[in-house]
Amino acid sequence: MARRRPRSTRGFRTRWPSGDVPRARDRRGRPRPDRPSGPAGHRPVLLQEVITSLQPAPGQAFIDATLGGGGYARALMERLRPGGVLLGIDRDASALERFAQEPVPPDLTVMLEHTNFAQLDRAAERIGRPPNGIVFDLGLSSVQLDDPDRGFSFQTDGPLDMRLDRSEPWTAADLLNRESESELRRILRDYGQERWGSRIAQRIVERRRRAPFKTTKDLVDVVAGAIPRGAWPRDIHVATRTFQAFRIAVNRELDAIE
Repeated sequence: MARRRPRSTRGFRTRWPSGDVPRARDRRGRPRPDRPSGPAGHRPVLLQEVITSLQPAPGQAFIDATLGGGGYARALMERLRPGGVLLGIDRDASALERFAQEPVPPDLTVMLEHTNFAQLDRAAERIGRPPNGIVFDLGLSSVQLDDPDRGFSFQTDGPLDMRLDRSEPWTAADLLNRESESELRRILRDYGQERWGSRIAQRIVERRRRAPFKTTKDLVDVVAGAIPRGAWPRDIHVATRTFQAFRIAVNRELDAIE
């Protein structure tokens, strides 16, 4: 996938709290309210352990390299006052928009940037000094999974999108409709450890000859039909590994980590 698209994610800088973070929109282009990033939003599982390990203190500078639902950022904000600096980074513009609605204490500097953490060195220059700590929380937030318009979930039907950064050109549907059977098989093997990858890749190619992939249900139906019923996993959904594999491929997640 990287060979057909630029490796770097296009970023922009906000002037938060009064700056222009792009509004999240539904599939018809209408602004959507989204779940707030406050206390009712996402709370990281290892929040207390991470804060205890990093020991943020007043006046220090920290980076939340995967802002997401803002759970780590809010905890850092409480501990960096007064005089501290927090830089929040995310590929998902809607995550920045939600967090931009949060109140900012007057004795704290908070900056947001829409970019991939692969560009962390460049983004960190905004702080003006070496950060005292950086937090990474890899994976999806519950806000992203619960939104059918994002296409991450196999539980509800929606557009087969899966992009973390919706300004990127390629969706999961594009990938399924264009890539060769051998490349689909490699993605399922390398990114999903799917033992039925060859059969799923074959069925994907057969299905798209009849009609292009458009929705998450299209993919779920193909996976369910490709894997014998007796071989379905008992502890996870039959399409879990497939959705994980194509999400990683669409977003080039391992490239960013490397």
